[in-house]
Amino acid sequence: MVIEKYAEIKENQLRYRHFKRIIELRGNMVEETLGQITTEGDVAIVTFKKSSISNVEDISITAGHIAKFIEDNRPNRVIFDFNGVKFFSSRVLGLLLETRASLSSYNGDVLVSGINPQLHRVFKITNLDQVFDFFPDTESAMKTKRST
Repeated sequence: MVIEKYAEIKENQLRYRHFKRIIELRGNMVEETLGQITTEGDVAIVTFKKSSISNVEDISITAGHIAKFIEDNRPNRVIFDFNGVKFFSSRVLGLLLETRASLSSYNGDVLVSGINPQLHRVFKITNLDQVFDFFPDTESAMKTKRST
């Protein structure tokens, strides 16, 4: 059994939205944090909490939370922070493209930060390195000027 949930916490000017799932493991209910969305002004930062993002159900839960967040908040930018991620399935590329399509309806941007060189190769092989802008960390992505 899997139950989706999210928690929203407001702290100063930052807002955190954790997306989680609750799974049954050996008869016990276990809560697992998949990631979080942090907002700073009109920028949303999606941070993954797992080093491997390959579970189809986890990616679907994540996509649903991101889509709902975009619908409710219309951020001008979404930064996907891959710091600490060592592996992801091709479905994550689909998630990025879906997010880009949602934001493009009102000229929003999707940026990628903290990605390791092995994962960056996936973007190069698929030519998605021509679609997304990459930054070494979220701070540098936050500082860049919006594309027009």
